[in-house]
Parts: sequence; structure tokens; C-alpha cells
Amino acid sequence: MSIRSLRGFTLLPILFLLLGTAWGEGTRTWEQSKFDELIKGTTHGVAIRSQGGLELAPAFKALNTTPSTYIWAIASDSAGNVYAAAGSPARVYRVTPDGKSTTIFEAQELQVQALVAGNHGELYAATAPDGKVYRIEPKAAKADGSWNSSVFFDPKTKYIWALLLDGNGNLYVATGDQGEIFRVNSRGEGARFFKSDEVHIRALALDPSGNLVAGSDGSGLIYRITPKGEGFVLYSAPKKEITALAVDHAGNIYAAGVGEKRGGGSPGLNIPAPQPNPATPGGLGITIIGGPGPIPGQGMLSFPLPGVGASGGSDIYRITPDGAPSRYWSAHEDIIYALAFDPQGRLLAGTGNRGHIFTITGQDQYTDLLKASASQVTAFAAAPNGGLYAATSNLGKLFVLAAAPDAEGTYESDVFDARNFSRWGRAEFRGAGNVEIFARSGNVDNPDRNWSPWTRVELKDGATLGVPPARFAQWKAVLHAGNPAPRVQSMMLYYLPKNVAPVLEDVTVQVGFRYPQMLKSQGADANSTPGQPRFEVPAASIRDRGSVGVKWTARDDNDDQLSYSVYYRGDGESRWLLLREDVTEHYLSFDAGLLPDGGYQVKVVASDELSHSPGEALTAERESARFEVDNTPPQIQALAAAEDGDKLHITFRAVDGFSPIKRAEFSVDAGDWQLIEPVGQLSDSRTESYDFRAAGDPVPPSDGSARNLAAKGKADAAKGPIDHVVVVRVYDTFENMATARILVRGK
Repeated sequence: MSIRSLRGFTLLPILFLLLGTAWGEGTRTWEQSKFDELIKGTTHGVAIRSQGGLELAPAFKALNTTPSTYIWAIASDSAGNVYAAAGSPARVYRVTPDGKSTTIFEAQELQVQALVAGNHGELYAATAPDGKVYRIEPKAAKADGSWNSSVFFDPKTKYIWALLLDGNGNLYVATGDQGEIFRVNSRGEGARFFKSDEVHIRALALDPSGNLVAGSDGSGLIYRITPKGEGFVLYSAPKKEITALAVDHAGNIYAAGVGEKRGGGSPGLNIPAPQPNPATPGGLGITIIGGPGPIPGQGMLSFPLPGVGASGGSDIYRITPDGAPSRYWSAHEDIIYALAFDPQGRLLAGTGNRGHIFTITGQDQYTDLLKASASQVTAFAAAPNGGLYAATSNLGKLFVLAAAPDAEGTYESDVFDARNFSRWGRAEFRGAGNVEIFARSGNVDNPDRNWSPWTRVELKDGATLGVPPARFAQWKAVLHAGNPAPRVQSMMLYYLPKNVAPVLEDVTVQVGFRYPQMLKSQGADANSTPGQPRFEVPAASIRDRGSVGVKWTARDDNDDQLSYSVYYRGDGESRWLLLREDVTEHYLSFDAGLLPDGGYQVKVVASDELSHSPGEALTAERESARFEVDNTPPQIQALAAAEDGDKLHITFRAVDGFSPIKRAEFSVDAGDWQLIEPVGQLSDSRTESYDFRAAGDPVPPSDGSARNLAAKGKADAAKGPIDHVVVVRVYDTFENMATARILVRGK
């Protein structure tokens, strides 16, 4: 079999060779190509595209792990050093390109929240809460690497969230509690530049025209502020908090929004001091007010950290240079903390609380680029050779994101459950470049528990996976850098489950009931897909004395489509007689009159022949409990009646050929039916005798019916003999009824 080329991708079509008998519903396939399928696997240097497929991710290497839990902002200099603003403890770290770290500033406040690098080797760091802006610079007279720090500007506000330097050396300070932005010159002289009606200004950026772009917390407002301090709301986002801003060379503004709008500001968050609570899933290790209490012996401080406690995922909004806003991308499970651009100009989003970095390539098009070994990716800064530094929290780490793809990456799929012991055939690979495929199999859902070793899959004519038959399987792709770039578009494995016989779990017969006829398209197996569970539609029985209803429950571990044959056999008979075949529902009704009176059993035979070639089908059968059919009413014999004084003496015999007599009743002169007991009192035989006396002159009922009053009045007036009509009826156990009538002449 030759390898065919399709637009730069190699396609290896595979057919599975069926060997032996008694294997499942034909050859089945397990294919993975879509994002939702591939994201279940494990990546190492491999990115997953939203349109589906795998490709090499940029090299992503750990640079340094700091003693602090959070890194809120980073900045870099022309020498490639990166500076990290951290909290718990509150410090600024200087990390060289080879990963060596030095603490250059320690604050008394809880957090170093914002950081920006100046044009002359100095740094500006903002602390919170009740913080200040510090100027940090190397000590000119010393060569030991020590740094000086001094208060550069005090905005007299509670929170400082962001710092930004413009081309003229002005420092912009975004604050909280009053929603103000201050502009500070190079001498540390500052004044309020802009006042919003929001509680917090969270993020700052500059557009190509020199306008300041600001994002708020409260109403999710995005402002454009001219150099004169004149503000204009470009967009009121559906989210309440703008956590990050980025502006490209064309002037498009990208804003990340989180949190649902409910009015008011951000909820206060409790941070233990001096050490934080351990990180909790989905959060930054912060204890929300009303949640778990502080660690014993530690103080608590209310602090509204950016994005913390937000729900409902995140959105990125794009505002074009003419001011038109639109939703650009949504992250349903992630909170966006940072935005930046890679060397190709693509938008990057650093998120929590799974530590993912996404590349946004277009409207709702993205690549899950990589995952950091921390909970949140909180900041980006330029790195040497066109790369980026990335900072994380929980734990406070620094990474280097290279501009070029890594030399090699691996992807391990999730574990596939074939649900039955299966034979594994060939693999169909769609992709390009230098890609190696491996596979392994096992009979427990954990690959670490004695699965077969990884076996390289030869993507050529006639080659199979080479893994042992087993219930579970997994595949792995190793992508090697080259030209063309390696890519996996889709992966498909062929397998053949071993056929197992269906199982009939119960057969129930209901005499005197029937099941309504169901359209074929409504049956249990309608619109079913091979390999997917079939769902039985429950059947509701209807009372019908002339019918017999049979229902059963069955399953097939191969999910084969089943058909049923129903047989019956009478007491003492050895041969089963076919009642109905090719039944696809799980029930059957038939006319009780088809069976003579007697005892019977029903047998149901289930077959998976609809899903298999002739000779390969398997069957199962199950018999019902014994049941009885009685369609013949009893006989009333020797009915006699005569006057005996003022009474009527009545005798008769009830006889049934199959079942015991259940009860008998009589009526005189169309009066009410009255129950009578047989001779011996117990009604438990197929023959019962009755001997009783009844009133010959009917007594008017309590309701004084006109009929009986008229009859009595006529008899009193005639003063002559009165005739009586006696009617009796008897029932057998199956409610078959017989009646008889006799006229008694008056004397």
C-alpha cells in the first residue's frame, strides 16, 4: 500500500484484516483530531490548535523559582536580566539570563504589586496595600550588586495596581479605592492625571498616538485618555473587571475581562500575613471573606487582588482604531491575568487557574500553547533573542518562552476504553513532517500497571500497531523539528472487539395485559451507533383481558444490535413452538385466545446476528416462570329453584375445566347482586355446589326505587301467586364468567 500525499500531509489509509470468528460488531475505529478530544491528553512541548491537530510549541524552560508565592509583574532590561515584583514575601528579585537570583528590594508592605523598568537602569516598584512607588537603582559606588531604594512618589491612596512609563519619561500610576491615575515626572513630582467614577483602575497601556488606555474594575470600562487627561469610555465590557491590556502596532486594543457584573466593587479577599494559605484549586491561595478562616497565629488583611474570586471564565475584547468593539475570544474555564505579543505579532494570554498560555490567532481561533508548572501565569516581559519571560504564581516562578519551536515534543493521548477485550489493527495517521507514532495496550485503566511497552508504529503498507490484544489502548506522537514543520492532523486506530454473547437478565409474563405497538424509529435500537451504548425505551403495559404481555431485559457488552425470537411450551410438552421472530423491541403482546387453557412457559432467545456475519453470531436464552391461560368460562349445571314458604330454595353446581371457581352471585327479580358461598364455605375447587335460600318477596331497597315499590304494590293488590326470576353468575380464577337464569312459578 502506497503513501498518498494530500496538500502536504501524508495519509495512510488502513483496512483491518478480520481473523478468526466470534469477534465484535465489525471493525471499529478510535479517532482523535478535534481540540476537545486532544485536550484530554498530556503534552510536553506540543501545542493543540482549536481547529484540531498538534504542532510543536515554543521552547519553554524554567529559569528560577522564587521564595515568594506570587509574582504580579515583571520587567526586563537590555542585558536580558528580568526583575520580578513578588508577594508573600514582598520583594523585587533580579534574575540573570542564566537563572541566578538576587533580592534587590524588600518592602514592609504585603505585596510588590507593579513594576516598570526605566531608561537608565532604574526600576519603579509599587507596593500595596497603603503603598508607595519606590525608585530602585544600583549603588553607583559599589560593585557588589547592591541596590538603593527610596520613596519616589506617594499617591496617598490605598492600592496601586499598575505602572507605565511613556516616551517622555512620565510615570503613570493606576490606583484603587478612588479610581485615580497619577502622572509623575522624572523628579518624582506628581499630580492626579485622571479621575474615574470606578473603584479601581487595574491596567494601563499606550496606543500608537500616545494616548493612555486604562481598564477598570467595577463596570469593566476601557478608557482612552489623551495626554491632556481628557478621558473617553471606549467600551463598557460585559465583564466587571479588566485584568490586562495590550495594544498592537496597528492600534488595536485588546482587553481581558473577568467576573460577572453584580454592582459594587470587588469583594475583599483575606490574605494571611506574613505567610499565605496553601494554594487551593481554582484560586491564588487567597481565603475569601466568609470562607475558611486564617491560619492560627496569623493576621488577616482584606485585599482585592486582581481577578481573584472571578467566575464565568474570561473574555478578550478587541477595539479597532476607529473605536469599534467586539468580543475576540472567550476562555470558559480560565481567568486571564496577562496579555502580550510574541515575535510574530500573535496575541498571547497568560491564564489561571490551570497555568495555561494560549496563542490567539484570530476571531475565536486559538492554540493551547503550553502549561506551566504553576497555577497562574500572571505577567510577560521581553527576553533575549526575541523570546518572552513569563511569570507565575502558586508557585512564584520565572520561565523563558523561546521565539522558535522546541526541537522535540511529545503528546500522549488519553486512555481509550474499547469496553471489551479487543484486537488492535493498524493506525491511520494524517500529518506532516518528522513524526513518530507509538502505541501500547493493557487490561487495566492505568497504563502504569503492567501495560505493554511503547511500541513504534510503522506507518507503511501492511503494518499493524504491534500491541497485544487488550481492552485499553493509548498512542503517543513524538514531533521532531524540521522542514516541513511536524504536525499531527488526526490519528485513528482500528480495533475489533471480541464478540461476547448477549445476556438476557429477566423474562416476565403478564396475563391480561398488552403493550402498545411502537413505531420502528422509536425502538430501543433506533438511530444507534456501533460502539455506543443503546438505551432501552421503557414499555408501559395496558390492561387487556384478551392479551398476554411478555417483556424482558437484555444487554450486550459489545453494544451489538439484538433481535429476539419468542417461543412457548405447554405443561408436559418437550418442544418449544415459535410464537414470533425478528423482534427488535424488548416486549411482545399476543392474543390469549391462541393458547388453549393450560399452563405454559415462554422462552426468549436473543441474537446479535444483526451486527455480525453469518455464522459468527452468538445467542442467549432465558425462560419465564410458569403462567396459566384460561379463556373458557365455567359451566353452571343443575340450576333449580322452588318456593319454600316465603323463601326461594336455590341449588346449582359450577364446574370449570381448568381453574378453581373464584366466586358466585345471585339476583332475584332484577335485584342487587348478592354474594353466595358454596357448600363447605371455601371456594377452592374447579367444581363447587351451592344450596341456599333467598327471600321470595323482594324487599324494596333503602333508596325506595320506583321499580320495586311498584312491584310490591301490584302484588299486594292482586293477592295472588307471584312468579320470580332467579339469575346466578359464577367466575373462575381468571375472571371468566358464566350466567344462568330460572323462572319460579308462584303457587
